[in-house]
Amino acid sequence: MATSVKQMMEEANAAVPRISQDEARALIGKGALILDVRDAPEVEKSGKVEGALHVSRGMLEFRADPESPYHDKKFDRARPIIVYCASGGRSALAGRTLKQLGYEAVYNLGAFKDWAEAGGAIEKPIEPGM
Repeated sequence: MATSVKQMMEEANAAVPRISQDEARALIGKGALILDVRDAPEVEKSGKVEGALHVSRGMLEFRADPESPYHDKKFDRARPIIVYCASGGRSALAGRTLKQLGYEAVYNLGAFKDWAEAGGAIEKPIEPGM
């Protein structure tokens, strides 16, 4: 049976709770992994949340699955994961994917710009040629 992006988003938003910036800061302080799933040009242009691991949405399954040859050891099913993107859509879908891969404590922070505009700590991109 065919599905739509709208249905996929509804399922993802139902499966992955949206958290506030204060909740995210508290979880980060307790060792949660913060995960940026935007594409590389987006991260290069705006920076990322301080300490975030950048894995583009298209590579997530390969980096998160411990049985993949591309697995990133920062992914640990016992560690909470906070996901964000540009607006919250890709992070919701990424969170749902992580849950399907066996990660239980997965949260959606939403939009990077909201974090940055509220004064959240960010790592600025390095200027080209520096």
